[in-house]
Amino acid sequence: MTNIFVLGLDEQNRATLSALPGAEQYRFHQLLRRDELVKEEIEWDNALAAAQSRLDGFDGSVDAVVGYWDFPVSSLVPVLCARRGLPCASLEAVLKCEHKYWSRLEQRRSIDEHPRFGLVELDDRQPPDGVGYPLWLKPVKAFSSALAFRVHDDGQFRAALETIRARIGGIGGAFDAALRHADVPDEVAEAGGQACLAEEAVSGNQVTVEGYDDGSQFRIYGVIDSHNYEGSPSFERYQYPSSLPRELTDRLAEISRRVIRRIGLRSVFNIEYFWDPGSGEVHLLEINPRHSQSHARLFEQVDGVPNHKCMVDMGLGRTPEFPHRQGRYAVAAKWFHRRFEDATVVRAPTAEDVARVEREIPGVAVEIAAPRGVRLSDMPEQDSYSYNLAVVHVAASDEQELHRKYSDCIRSLPFEFAAA
Repeated sequence: MTNIFVLGLDEQNRATLSALPGAEQYRFHQLLRRDELVKEEIEWDNALAAAQSRLDGFDGSVDAVVGYWDFPVSSLVPVLCARRGLPCASLEAVLKCEHKYWSRLEQRRSIDEHPRFGLVELDDRQPPDGVGYPLWLKPVKAFSSALAFRVHDDGQFRAALETIRARIGGIGGAFDAALRHADVPDEVAEAGGQACLAEEAVSGNQVTVEGYDDGSQFRIYGVIDSHNYEGSPSFERYQYPSSLPRELTDRLAEISRRVIRRIGLRSVFNIEYFWDPGSGEVHLLEINPRHSQSHARLFEQVDGVPNHKCMVDMGLGRTPEFPHRQGRYAVAAKWFHRRFEDATVVRAPTAEDVARVEREIPGVAVEIAAPRGVRLSDMPEQDSYSYNLAVVHVAASDEQELHRKYSDCIRSLPFEFAAA
């Protein structure tokens, strides 16, 4: 058996991995629980030591160490692999993606498709020179869109920075610990893990490319459209395959190739972009040095295999082979059912409600994120503008059927709220 250790392995993704082609030859091992890794107060060095101890105590071969979560998982994987001589991207290449300021510096040296940006210290009173309003203010490292604020004037800038200053230490301190394990240039070392980045706001249609680079082959194997709620920066859904024209997706692939080769990332990755259909401008939003487990079901439904296959192949030192349009459905989406005001959940869909919806509507799977009794603002990993109630996966023969199925699901998921 081939032993593959997965940082933060959860049951949903274990099921996905166990269904991969050839999975009967693999044994997947949980390397720390997700709740030990993905939390507001992270102790990076302790997590590294705990993972290392588990690997050292394993009575058998350690053939791969992989992960699909964001920081700290993304930065622990290369350190653990390097210690055992296993295939993996370098820690420096991963941090060039993870550290938002370092990432922008590398982008500026390889591409033109990025917004104007500048470093912000926590006691600054106004944006850096050359960065105008409206802008996004965000820590150089954070979970999802937490602590990211769109601001329009100096007053909003200072208020947002005050909020960030009060909460940045939980992940920022852990990010500093990861940086200490890497060879970091002076300008990034001076910023550290507890500074912020100001970026001029850009707009347009959001799109994500997924791919890999093993040093000999660079490939984009999927392009996913991201849709926000109207008038809000909060995600509504991911949809695959992309509806964008081929000439644009080819352009995104070339931009991605230039920046990934500049960074030297030998890994699976996903890169988020904005495309303005009016002007034709493209802006790179963010580089993630991992595949997106959020997209796994989309790829499985449309292409026939989840994108976890590429992570496993790369972890074992193989060039991935990924199918194209061999799935059961023509289109798939992952919807985020949200509420935009704080409240306490007094009724949430039961397991029986979910089972009924999944039974009655083919191609649907539902995950309830807000259980009965929870105050929405107490839930972790929320963006700054909304609260996620449920995740609804839908697959269909065309986009019209996709929307109809989702609407039918929401009508069958009974949430009730009381004032917080």
